[in-house]
Amino acid sequence: MTVIHLDQYTIREYTPGAPAWKQLLWFFIGDPIVRSRLLPISSLKVRVLRSFGASIGQGVRIKPGVQVKFPWRLTIGNHCWIGENAWFDNLAPIVLEDHICVSQSVYFCTGNHDWTASTFDLRVAPITVKSGAWLAARSTIAPGVEIGEGSVLSLGSVAVKSLTSWTIYAGNPAVAIKPRAIKEQSFSSSLLNP
Repeated sequence: MTVIHLDQYTIREYTPGAPAWKQLLWFFIGDPIVRSRLLPISSLKVRVLRSFGASIGQGVRIKPGVQVKFPWRLTIGNHCWIGENAWFDNLAPIVLEDHICVSQSVYFCTGNHDWTASTFDLRVAPITVKSGAWLAARSTIAPGVEIGEGSVLSLGSVAVKSLTSWTIYAGNPAVAIKPRAIKEQSFSSSLLNP
């Protein structure tokens, strides 16, 4: 029987991607501001994340309780919504394109361990979420997953493999349920001008 040797654990060539002083400033100043429930001002949270190296587009809304491990490895496009208690555990880069809804308590996991190694070595891989996707409350995205354009990851579901565009997924592990169809909204001029 093989024995696990956590005392010999190694992160191999992995680095946090920023000097120690920047990590400490983030931990003691930036992270508490972004997570704060006493400062619900989204624009302030966006400014703080940008000042620590995150790339964030226009019209981004960030709710209280959001946790970001390393802002310098976070890219958020235009007009994205980030719900309460979303957790960007970004040991590797996380990229959200435009018009993405991240609901409450979504977990982005970019790091894992090699369970075949007796030393349980660290493994990391990036996550990409394509434009128009919706990640429902308490869903989880595994390392290396790409969420396809316009796809939906349903309530509490776990994406361990990449999701096809314009498809609704549910379950653990998430499986395709049906295509996602978008109804175009049209406003009659008689409704706008009675």
